[in-house]
Amino acid sequence: MNLSYLPRVSLQEPALIDVYSPFDGSLVGSVENLGVQDVPGLLARARQGVSDSAALPRHRRASILENTARLIERDAADFAGLIVDEAGKTLRQAEKEVKRCINTLRLSAEEARRNAGEVVPFDAYEGSESRQGWFTREPLGLILAITPYNDPLNLVAHKLGPAIAGGNAVILKPSELTPLSAIKLVQYLGLAGLPDTVVTVATGGAELGKALVAVREVRMISFTGGFTTGEQIARNAGLKKLAMDLGGNAPVLVLEDCDLAATVEACVSGAFWAAGQNCIGTQRILVHASIYEAFRERFVALTRSMVLGDPARRETDMGPMITEAAARRVEAVVEQALEEGATLLCGHQREGAAYAPTVLEQVSHASQLWREEAFAPVVMLAPFDDREQAVALANAPEYSLHAGVFTQDLSAALALAKRIEAGGVMINDSSDYRFDAMPFGGSKYGSLGREGVRFAYEDMTQPKVVCINQLS
Repeated sequence: MNLSYLPRVSLQEPALIDVYSPFDGSLVGSVENLGVQDVPGLLARARQGVSDSAALPRHRRASILENTARLIERDAADFAGLIVDEAGKTLRQAEKEVKRCINTLRLSAEEARRNAGEVVPFDAYEGSESRQGWFTREPLGLILAITPYNDPLNLVAHKLGPAIAGGNAVILKPSELTPLSAIKLVQYLGLAGLPDTVVTVATGGAELGKALVAVREVRMISFTGGFTTGEQIARNAGLKKLAMDLGGNAPVLVLEDCDLAATVEACVSGAFWAAGQNCIGTQRILVHASIYEAFRERFVALTRSMVLGDPARRETDMGPMITEAAARRVEAVVEQALEEGATLLCGHQREGAAYAPTVLEQVSHASQLWREEAFAPVVMLAPFDDREQAVALANAPEYSLHAGVFTQDLSAALALAKRIEAGGVMINDSSDYRFDAMPFGGSKYGSLGREGVRFAYEDMTQPKVVCINQLS
């Protein structure tokens, strides 16, 4: 992997971060392990990037983003292969992520061209008849983007695309576990004409991230990751804009009149996509008691039929988790739930980083597995008798991003959607459906602000009003 994208800011050659395949442990690549001592050099480069980005006219920002999308589309197989290698996603899942990245960049290009501001109707207010004017959307300046391992390409695009469209510079800190896809995206932005100072990649560990968060010149932090880390960032950031997606514990409500076969298929996909390492992945499935046994039988059978193994093989349905430590963690959490009285329906076998898709029922509502985000290929089934009970169960956790409802009764679906506490309610889709143009975020402790290209772009820009008073 070419390391020329990073400024050499230390007098001593820094240590490297080695990136390993979650599937077979082979070395995929290495990146520099920058530390607190490297922050001044990173900032010097980023300051130049603030000027260089703001100087780009809107049409130029848009064309750079469009050209990047075109180049990635041309080399989609290379990008998908890299995602498979460093993140352990299956080939089909990686190919879909690349397509979403292309769409995210194209949506960002559209924002650069169209979302420049509005006319303000001053004369709509008594006393302002002689005034006219408008507001524009101006860059914030320097944005710090911190991205996770589970979508190592598209979640980076969701931060870089809107930031570049808005005329900002970015310091990008990708996950140490999956930095290579992020670096490749930045390299392709450069090939498309973006000045190389506009995005500064900072690869390193938690201490580097903590130091960058505290930098006064950073005007906004865009973070996707865990709640604990999000709290630490909020404590250390000072007066900055914060945009955070912090996780969820997605409920899906299955009503008695659903299309059973389609519902089961969607829920299995929603639970085990990306080995369950998905903040909107289906975790708790609440099924009407009248169809519970039929649903459970179909769900377990389809789960058991999944093909596990080498993520590079097209027929593979689920690959490994990101590390063996992650797999051991969920193994222990499931074991605890079983000791507390849960019943295992299938799964709960681990080999290295691979953890079999696991289905449980009769899980205690006081257990860690029920209350907190699993971020693993684990799903819990539970029956309900009435919708009041189902809504109460759905809304119990403190984290809430997405939820799902399956029914053929649109009125019932809309009534439930109104009462479920979530940033998005997917009707006749599992909780993990996401379109890159829609507002994405949570309620309660699920997030701060919204992603989705238009909404991130507006968060990453600031209105500037110009008002003309015609005195004569």
